[in-house]
This record gives sequence, structure tokens and C-alpha cells, in this order.
Amino acid sequence: MQANRRRWLRLFSIVLFVAAWQAGSILVNDVDSLPAPLLVLQSLWEHFTEGELVESLLVTLRRVLIAFTLAMAIGTLLGFWMGRSNTVDATLDSILILGLNIPALVTIILCYLWIGLNETAAVVAVAINKIPTVMVTVREGAKAIDRELLDVARAYRIPRARTLTKVYLPQLYPYLMAAARSGLSLIWKIVLVVELLGRSNGVGFQLGMFFQFFDIKSILAYTISFAAIIMAIEFLLVQPLERRANRWRES
Repeated sequence: MQANRRRWLRLFSIVLFVAAWQAGSILVNDVDSLPAPLLVLQSLWEHFTEGELVESLLVTLRRVLIAFTLAMAIGTLLGFWMGRSNTVDATLDSILILGLNIPALVTIILCYLWIGLNETAAVVAVAINKIPTVMVTVREGAKAIDRELLDVARAYRIPRARTLTKVYLPQLYPYLMAAARSGLSLIWKIVLVVELLGRSNGVGFQLGMFFQFFDIKSILAYTISFAAIIMAIEFLLVQPLERRANRWRES
């Protein structure tokens, strides 16, 4: 019952958003400034049938996936290390704060200048911007781990690998999922900026081209298509994994 109610509320919010969009388009009465939803869908279909939309989406998604994997892997390891060691935490804390506060644009520009206008620089720039936020989230999770459970594991001389999977990971799952969710929402936005500034393909590059021609219909069409994919990943992959990871709390 609760799940059905949430689905209907989500559907209602989407309908409300589209209705507000349609009303705004009528009030503005300027197709070039704020095209109606139907016109944007027509533009989306045209870009889809022509093929460049699919190609751009695949290129951008590949960069998002690589950067996301790197950021989660490195951020999780460093964050867990900081959370379990006061010495490491004190040593890396200042660097972590610095990483959290350096603007993404600065990191992107520096990576392009140091590494070059290539794929490696693009992925590295995105990963660097996300790693600090993963570290912060995982560090707090590592600090919140129940020490009594660890004492029990030591008392029974449970192997480290089993302690990691049965004691650490179940308690870290909520923090890892929070880091993953925020990571998806942040990384794909940064990827678009990276593509806009220094790549010759991808959604960000296409948005830059549409901006030069003041093609708002195409900009909205590309934005909707990519946002729909990210939402699909959230609803079909991230949320089911989160529910599965939190089952132990209900048992």
C-alpha cells in the first residue's frame, strides 16, 4: 500500500511539473524562449532518429560510469581508513577540506592543462571532484560502526575477511548508498561541464553547440533524455540495492 502511494505521488509530481511547464510556455508565448513540452518531445524524437542523441548519451554515460567507479573505490578506501584511524584522519583532514572546497571548474581546467585535452583528463577531473564527498560520507560511517560487535568478532577470532563482510559492510551500506546516490547526481553534472570545456563529443559538447544557436528545444530535449536515464538508474538499480542492503535492519 505504501509503495503504491509513493508511485502515485511520484507520478502526480511529474504531471504537475509538466502542467506548470505548459502553463509557463503559454504565459511566455514565445516558442524560442520556452517551448511547450510537446515541441521538446518532437525535438527529442528527431535527435533520436537522427542518431546523434544516442551516440552522445553513450559517450557521456561511459565517462560517468568510469569516473563514478574510480571516485567510489578511492573515496571508500580513504574514507574507511580515516574513520578507523585517528592518525590518518588527522593527517588527511586538511587535504580533505581543501578538496571539498576547490571549485569543480578549477579542477577541470587544471587537469586539462596538466594532462591535456584528452579522455584521461576528463575522467580524472570528474573523479577528483567526487572523491572528497565520498570520503566524508564513508568516514562518518566507519566512525559509527558498533565497537561491541567488533569486540565480539575479535573474541571469537572471526577471520578479517568475514568480519569485513558480516560486521563492517552491513553497517556501512547506508553510507555507501548515500555516497553513491549523491555521486550520481553530482558526477553527471560535472561530466557535462568537462565535455563543454574540452571534449568534442558527448551531451555537454552538444549542449554547447545548441547554446551557440540559441536552440532551447534541443537543449531541453537532451536534458530530459539524460535526466531520464539517471532517474532510471536511481529507481531500477540504486533504490533496490539500498532496500536489499537494509534488510538486516528489519530482521
